[in-house]
Amino acid sequence: MSQQPVLLPYADPAFVADPFPLYRQLREDGPVRRAVIAGGLDAWLVTRYEDGIAALSDPRLSSDVRDASDTRLLQQLPETERESMLSNMLRSDPPDHTRLRRLVSKAFTARRVGELRPRIQSITDGLLDAVVPAGRADLVADFALPLPVTVISELLGVPVDDRHEFQRWTDDMIMRGAEMPDPAVVNAAWQEMRAYLTKLLETKRARPGDGDLLSALITARDEEQQLNEDELIAMAFLLLVAGYITTVNLIGGGIAALLAHPDQLELLRSDPELLPGAIDEFLRYDGPVSPGIARFAREDVEIAGVTVPRGATVLIASAIADRDPARFPDPDRLDVTRRDNAHLAFGHGIHYCLGAPLARLEGQVAIGTALRRLPGLALAVPPGELRWRPGGLRGPVSLPVTFTNGGQVRGG
Repeated sequence: MSQQPVLLPYADPAFVADPFPLYRQLREDGPVRRAVIAGGLDAWLVTRYEDGIAALSDPRLSSDVRDASDTRLLQQLPETERESMLSNMLRSDPPDHTRLRRLVSKAFTARRVGELRPRIQSITDGLLDAVVPAGRADLVADFALPLPVTVISELLGVPVDDRHEFQRWTDDMIMRGAEMPDPAVVNAAWQEMRAYLTKLLETKRARPGDGDLLSALITARDEEQQLNEDELIAMAFLLLVAGYITTVNLIGGGIAALLAHPDQLELLRSDPELLPGAIDEFLRYDGPVSPGIARFAREDVEIAGVTVPRGATVLIASAIADRDPARFPDPDRLDVTRRDNAHLAFGHGIHYCLGAPLARLEGQVAIGTALRRLPGLALAVPPGELRWRPGGLRGPVSLPVTFTNGGQVRGG
């Protein structure tokens, strides 16, 4: 197997729109492939499902970017703020990860999330009420984006009116394409967001909310001393950002997948009982993270017979592994009736996505309600004109659609 790095061509619109032919070739070439990914970073892609499961469970592969030998990953973060920005459970390993995750896990149990269904349905119906009379909409800007932003804002106790600000800060801080973020832009956005969160947390410390998650985290910080101030700020940031950004792509990408497969759209519309399984099929078929999940080798690690050197960036390529024919029959076919669908879109092991139950529920309510209330749903542009996010986080940038002004039945 050649270890000459393969360049993932993020500047090529054809690749951005449909990376899966190249992904399939990489998987067929070998279980571990070196590649140049977004920002020009050299990474080792784990391309097959069983190897991905093993890698995500391997304690020698760290979540802490400080274990990476490529210092560009740290240099994009302002030196004075690195500790604050990295003090979250996404970028930590045990025992810190265990402590941080335990503090918020009760908010994301299946039971607690299930209690949110009526409110999620109400927000969904309100958003669709605003677009149904027009017979056309951008289902990203008008629907897939504001729904999870509103849900996570209410869950955390963040004023919904402030959502546009933290969306802007998030856009400035997170890699959106082939280039590394500008450190000066990242620093400015982080400083603004840190100042906002500091003020918000001070307000909640003086006047705690009624059951919101940020007020509960402050209690943990002040009474049990389980969170230091950097960790409290970083946790608030992570929950805000992670609480909506991938769900936007799940909803937008799921609807886009159905519009590209009218037979599956009609099957799902005719049998809503298929919806829970269909959400996992959307996640497997074209999930919101692409190519996958980053880890960093603490030592030389052998993966599928390939020695990955200490300090290397390892990308468990869930978008590639989730179409592995050794695990999923006919993997390049969207099938909303697929049963055995243990995809890697939410990760695996101790870092399995804490918000998975909430994302699934929002996806079910949003897509199910859209199919029910927007008859005649169709793209308003040729499929080839849809723009997709080019790297890291995958989903349609916008989703212009038309529909018949007749779907007035609210609720689920």
